[in-house]
Amino acid sequence: MLRRTLENRDAQTKQLQDAVSNVEKHFGELCQIFAAYVRKTARLRDKADLLVNEINAYAATETPNLKHGLKDFADEFAKLQDYRQAEVERLEAKVVEPLKSYGTIVKMKRDDLKATLTAKSREAKQLTQLERTRQRNPSDRHVIVSFQFKKLFCHLVKR
Repeated sequence: MLRRTLENRDAQTKQLQDAVSNVEKHFGELCQIFAAYVRKTARLRDKADLLVNEINAYAATETPNLKHGLKDFADEFAKLQDYRQAEVERLEAKVVEPLKSYGTIVKMKRDDLKATLTAKSREAKQLTQLERTRQRNPSDRHVIVSFQFKKLFCHLVKR
């Protein structure tokens, strides 16, 4: 019965390790790709702003009809860049930042898992030591059982 419980716990621990590693890998990649997308979109917006300025500079040198048409085009193009700026801000706030926060969450979960594994190995060592003690002194079984109970009780109280 105890062996089955330990095997189940080992399987759960392995499953948690795999899940944490999987999230760590894929969310890191997603965060990097989205951040790169946002940076490139911002660069495109910056280039479009330069284009609007150049169109306005060219319009200033042309005839009134062409000047009016170029200025209207530049204004509409600038409005498109305002939408692109809103897209950059929304992506940064709603996608990239939440993905970044998962990095710290995953690190905390990995630390929790490491602490659990350390406690598990310490418990296994104690069980091995207890079994050796039982084999050496089978007549002191009641002392060993009370010692085991005290250790268990102290371990539970610490939590």
